[in-house]
Amino acid sequence: MPLQHLLIIYLIGTLIVFLPSFGFAKLFPIAGAPAWKAYIPFYNTWVMQELAKRPKHWVFWQFIPVVGWFISPGIFIEFAKVFGKFSFGQHTMAALLAPVYFPWIAYKEKPRFIGYEGVKKHKKKSWREWVDAAIFAIVAATLIRTFIFEAYVIPSPSMEKTLLVSDFLFVSKFSYGPRIPNTPLSIPFIHNYIPGTKWKSYSEAAKIPYIRWFADTPERNDVVVFNFPAGDTVIHHKEYESLNPYYDVKRRALMGSKDDREVLNDPVNYPIVVHPVDKSDNYIKRCVGIAGDMIEIKDNVVFANGVKQEMPPDAELHYIVTTKGQALDPDLMKDEYNIDFDKDDYRPTGKRPGEYSMFLTTQSRDKMLQNGLAISIVVDSTYQYGGGEVFPYDSITARKRWSRENYGPVWIPKKGASIKLNAENYPIYERSIRVYEKNDFVIKDGKFYLNGGEITDYTFKMDYFWMMGDNRQGSQDSRYWGFVPEDRIVGKAWMIWFSWDGGPRWKRLFKIVR
Repeated sequence: MPLQHLLIIYLIGTLIVFLPSFGFAKLFPIAGAPAWKAYIPFYNTWVMQELAKRPKHWVFWQFIPVVGWFISPGIFIEFAKVFGKFSFGQHTMAALLAPVYFPWIAYKEKPRFIGYEGVKKHKKKSWREWVDAAIFAIVAATLIRTFIFEAYVIPSPSMEKTLLVSDFLFVSKFSYGPRIPNTPLSIPFIHNYIPGTKWKSYSEAAKIPYIRWFADTPERNDVVVFNFPAGDTVIHHKEYESLNPYYDVKRRALMGSKDDREVLNDPVNYPIVVHPVDKSDNYIKRCVGIAGDMIEIKDNVVFANGVKQEMPPDAELHYIVTTKGQALDPDLMKDEYNIDFDKDDYRPTGKRPGEYSMFLTTQSRDKMLQNGLAISIVVDSTYQYGGGEVFPYDSITARKRWSRENYGPVWIPKKGASIKLNAENYPIYERSIRVYEKNDFVIKDGKFYLNGGEITDYTFKMDYFWMMGDNRQGSQDSRYWGFVPEDRIVGKAWMIWFSWDGGPRWKRLFKIVR
């Protein structure tokens, strides 16, 4: 964490305990303590705990970054109790509006100090017990979700068979450093829309710029959760959102698609919604390229800086499998080769006996060949997936041959690194420079203009990453929408804590994601 961020955190914590001190200074003498003690930040909370006879170690908890902001209001509530303030409204005021509330009761009311004995005589109503417990749980869970880990569920097969649909996993926020929410005013535990409505679950009345504490970066082969970069603008309809991105629809419309033009011209049924960074949809993919890498894909194999990257053992491709003509036993295929005839895409090709079309993991392919079950296994490059046109969607001759299976080479931007701008690389880096790094960036008459001034090169402000699904032929990933900037990174997939497919998948429980 940068020192300036730490200083800001402690400055906020100091203000939280100092601003109400003008009220505390009037109340302390009533409780038998000198008024001057109220003006010393943190020592004043120690005095409050003494007067309320509450645990003094709470004072030290206030020095835990961010967590301390939530401890101080708890101390204020305990101090309010010794002056006979027990209602829910009074405790809410003490916690959230302490700089106003304590001066009010000190100067406008005639407070009476009842002390610890008086507090003990008060019996809290049962509904208050439930409300207080719920508030504590929400605050604790919000802190955990923001700074430590968060639970996610896998919605699509793009990471099969490393991760399966309806795998429930924990994602570590600490692996790359917790990211401070851009939109702090939001309903807890709800991402971007209130379920069953078209209403957003957050307000943009308060915005915080990108800040990441204890920052680190993803490494190659990490399984990463991130905010979908092309999901900042979406069509809010169940058939669109991130499944059918707005930018793809707009591009097809410009190319003459009548259906897409009709969608864009119907904002009542297909409203266009703009999300802040932290409220765009969450994606999970494998990081195959890090900042500064030169990435290339040859026949579905990724090369980073010219070095072949091995496929993850549970990554899958669609293959044509040729056997010796024997029938394949469903139980054997499921137990030995992780192929479920009822659910996986498996079928005879019909071209010749013993030839099948199926998805296989890297492990299953190798095992099939070693055991002699198959005499030939080749990638089915004709397998169709509706991924659409590959990034950067231009007509430059050198990139016309780029495809899902054969892509690049393309350089991944790195913070502090510069590129010489030209007409060929403009389509690749334009969105990163203009949208992700928030510049006015255009090309005009063959010249490049950044925020009104002519430039010939550009130095990147952030690191970027190249993400791909382990289901290499069935994943909407960087091949289709480009780079993932560092401010979109949410966390690292850590462990599958539950998995469901008509019943628990017991073998997947507590499996570490690799």
